[in-house]
Amino acid sequence: MSGTVRIAAIDIGTVTTRLLIADVGPDGIEEIERSTDITHLGSGLAHTGRLSSEGMTRVADVVAGYAERLQALGVRHCNAVATSASRDADNGPEFIRMLADRGVEVSVIEGQTEAELSFSGAVWGRQGEGLLVVDCGGGSTELILGAAGDAGPRIEAVRSVDVGSRRMTERFFHSDPPTTIELDEARRWAAAEFRGFFDRSPVRPQSMIALAGTATTLAAVLAGMTTYDSEAVHSSEVTGSDVAELLERFAGVDLEERRLIPGLHPERAGVIVAGTLILETVLALSGLDHFEVSEHDILYGILLSTYRDLQESGQ
Repeated sequence: MSGTVRIAAIDIGTVTTRLLIADVGPDGIEEIERSTDITHLGSGLAHTGRLSSEGMTRVADVVAGYAERLQALGVRHCNAVATSASRDADNGPEFIRMLADRGVEVSVIEGQTEAELSFSGAVWGRQGEGLLVVDCGGGSTELILGAAGDAGPRIEAVRSVDVGSRRMTERFFHSDPPTTIELDEARRWAAAEFRGFFDRSPVRPQSMIALAGTATTLAAVLAGMTTYDSEAVHSSEVTGSDVAELLERFAGVDLEERRLIPGLHPERAGVIVAGTLILETVLALSGLDHFEVSEHDILYGILLSTYRDLQESGQ
């Protein structure tokens, strides 16, 4: 690509910390390097209201490694954001200072901004109406309904809901494996939290695009991947019956057995039941029978936003 800028996007979530380095220009995005690290920043947050020192240290150590990669790969601009866990925690500012000491300045973004970035990344290069983008994270789930075309993305309804895989797990799942009663209570809670978005949406969804670790994990497990293949996961389809079968499979075994399932990262096994239940609930409320999994998510949105800001400032 000509006239490109090498940009890094970092997303610090409740469960994962991720890096994407890419050359961004008028012809598109060329990925250079990706990294996904399961750091469980939000572990215990639901009970204490604070980020644990262990969780903050895990993320800080990963971010320090990212800083070294930025320098080694000649990154000109880095935009790092932190989402649900960092904005909810009483000691969020302390965590942000720790990351700055490790060489990366991080901004804590609100749910609305998170949703907008996720939507712009998910619909990049697409055309269509009634696109429902669902970004299921550890602390919150972003629901964005809109359209995409030559004029760029258009958002028609957006909501960040404090229902995430880590939050649900710590609130409801006290048995291993979770009991039917626990699953039913979690499902009712999620449906009550999400229903208002669909009741108030100006249009009905025509298609659903699911982002983030739960969605990509479902695709990987369906394919029986022993080694994760991003290209194979991207644009794959997951049906409602697939989700129901996977939820039964995940919830039917204890954590140690769940860790052995091909395609499921062992460190995600503790929250995958909740994440799957969340996607099942959203899909049912949408009235659709399947969703598409996308690797183009908030990281792409961050890259595009950063590039646009650079262009507008003449850099």
